[in-house]
Amino acid sequence: MSEKILMKGAEALAESAIRAGCMAFFGYPITPQNETPEYFSRRMPQVGRVFLQAESEVAAINMVYGAACTGTRVITTSSSPGISLMQEGFSYIANSNVPCVVVNVMRGGPGLGDIAPAQGDYNQATKGGGNGDYHSIVIAPHTVQEAVDLMFDAFELADKYRIMVVMLVDGLMGQMMEPVEFREWVDVKKEAPDWATVGQGNRDHRNIITSLEILAEGLEKMNIALQKKYSEINQNEKRYEEYKMDDAEYGLTAFGTVARISKTVVDMARNKGIKLGLIRPVTVWPFPNEIYEKRREQVKSFFDVEMNEGQMLIDVRLAVEGKRPVFYYGRLGGVVPTAEEILGEIEKKIGGAK
Repeated sequence: MSEKILMKGAEALAESAIRAGCMAFFGYPITPQNETPEYFSRRMPQVGRVFLQAESEVAAINMVYGAACTGTRVITTSSSPGISLMQEGFSYIANSNVPCVVVNVMRGGPGLGDIAPAQGDYNQATKGGGNGDYHSIVIAPHTVQEAVDLMFDAFELADKYRIMVVMLVDGLMGQMMEPVEFREWVDVKKEAPDWATVGQGNRDHRNIITSLEILAEGLEKMNIALQKKYSEINQNEKRYEEYKMDDAEYGLTAFGTVARISKTVVDMARNKGIKLGLIRPVTVWPFPNEIYEKRREQVKSFFDVEMNEGQMLIDVRLAVEGKRPVFYYGRLGGVVPTAEEILGEIEKKIGGAK
């Protein structure tokens, strides 16, 4: 690890991707993440790698698709409306089994919305977005340092499973400055993987990568293979954090920036005699339902807090299976809830300190 550097989140994401072995960036500017492609545009030529500003988000994701087919570590970053334009490409990438990383710096919506932080893209990221039956691994850091660390993991997971990994952050995390510490540089692979499309060369075979299969039976086999991969990921790659849950009588749950605020809520509640703890999913797909199943035997109720209309709430309730009440509190359109208002809502539900 290197010494700590004070960096804006959007720039730290780019630097961590470069150090994680990313060889190419394709993207199109959109707030509130423009500092990320700007940083890539300066740094990638310095280290002998590719930066290209595409003519649109649609073009950018198809450039990512092409580079991913060669086995190259490749990334794009965008924000909510831009990510929406990429959904067709996401589906093509999924059924082609190629690895890449996508960062979505979420903003308020629907539509053009605003550039304030929000979490309204949870369903889009975790439930697909594009056509067909597919998933991406979706990770949701809650600090800039965690985002930097998870960027290395994102590329490793993408290569391991030949899958798209989506990192969900929001405008607040992209714009805030925090001291970060980077891992050592990853050695860039010299040889393309055996499955990649790099021309036959000295190989005894050439590869064709496509998401197209005309016959229904053939496409069904492709889908079954995908579902087998997703099952393996679901079994092995779930990540979460617990904060003061060992003796908790009530469980707070949140992801991303709101989880950061929720840790303060837990501390404030403890000072008032309320035994509150936090469950924070780090992977929101695959969703860590087992920890909710475990803690539902212990707590009296769960409180889900989000910057949307309760999109993760569905997954929490499925994990709890109706065994405990699950309450929800959220703010919409880019409004960030305060710790005081979250705690106030919890106190209303439980009738004060317990």
